Amino acid sequence: MRNLPQHTACFAILFLAALSFTSSAEEKFKVCADPLNPPYSTKNKDGFENKIAELFAKGLGQTIEYTWLPQRIGFIRNTLNAPLKDSDVESSEYKCDVIMGVPEGYDLTLTTSPYYQSTYVLLIAKGRGWDDITDAAQLADLPLQRQQSLKIAMFDRGPGTTWMQKNGLLDLGIPYQSMSGDGENNVAMQIEKDLKAKKIDMVILWGPMAGYVVAQSPKNSYTMIPMKSTPDMKFEFAMAMGVRKGDKARKEALNKLIAAKADQIRSIMAGYNIPLLPLPEQTNTENND
Repeated sequence: MRNLPQHTACFAILFLAALSFTSSAEEKFKVCADPLNPPYSTKNKDGFENKIAELFAKGLGQTIEYTWLPQRIGFIRNTLNAPLKDSDVESSEYKCDVIMGVPEGYDLTLTTSPYYQSTYVLLIAKGRGWDDITDAAQLADLPLQRQQSLKIAMFDRGPGTTWMQKNGLLDLGIPYQSMSGDGENNVAMQIEKDLKAKKIDMVILWGPMAGYVVAQSPKNSYTMIPMKSTPDMKFEFAMAMGVRKGDKARKEALNKLIAAKADQIRSIMAGYNIPLLPLPEQTNTENND
C-alpha cells in the first residue's frame, strides 16, 4: 500500500481488519453482563440488551456466550479486560468481548457509534395528590407546606440529585444508593417496589429504568415527564457498546451492525417503554484510540 494515498491506505487497513474479524474462526459473541439488571440484562435473557445481543450474534453468524457479574466497581476489570487462563498461562482471549450498554465516549472502553439516546424523567405515581404536576420546575415553586409532603427518591449521585440541590429540594429527598449491592433487587426493581408500597411518590430516574417501572404496573399508573437540560445540567445521554481499548476491528464490525439493524434495535426497545430521543447527527466515537 506504499503508493496509495494516505486516506485510501487507512481505509484499506480498517477494511481488512474488520474483514479479518468477521471471517475469523470466532464462533461466539461473548457478552459481559449483569445477571440481575432489568430492563437491560438478566440471566433469563429477557432484557433489551439481551435481545439486541441475540440480534447481533445472528447477524455475525455466532452464538452468544455470557460472562455474568454484577455491574459494580471492578466490573470491566473482571470481565472485558480479564484474560482467560489456561494452565496458569494467560491466553490471548478474554472472558468476554462486548458490553452492550455504556455511555458514548466512556473512558474505560472503546465505544461504538451510539445506538440509542434517552433522558432522565420525573416519574410520578398517579392518584397521590401530584397529578397537577406537568413540569419538574413546578416542584420548586410549590408552597413550603406542600413541598414538605413530597416523597421523592434521591440518589447519592446523578443529575437528578444535582437538580434537586439547585432547586432547594435536597433536604426533602429520600436517599437511595446508585449501587446498593442488593443481591435481590437492582435500582429499578427497588424503586418499583417502593413506589407501589407508597414509600415514595416520585423519582427522577434514567429513562430505561423508568420504562421498567412503568411496565410493572397497569397502564396509566404513572406520569413520565422528561427532564429539561440546561447549559450547566445535562439529562440526555447517548448510549453505545463498549469493547476493549484498541479493539478497532470489533468496533468497526459492531458499527456496521448498528447501522444495518437500526430499525430492529428501535423495535426491540419500543417494547420496554423507554423514552427514546433522536440520535445526534454527528458524534465522535474515536475515543481512546
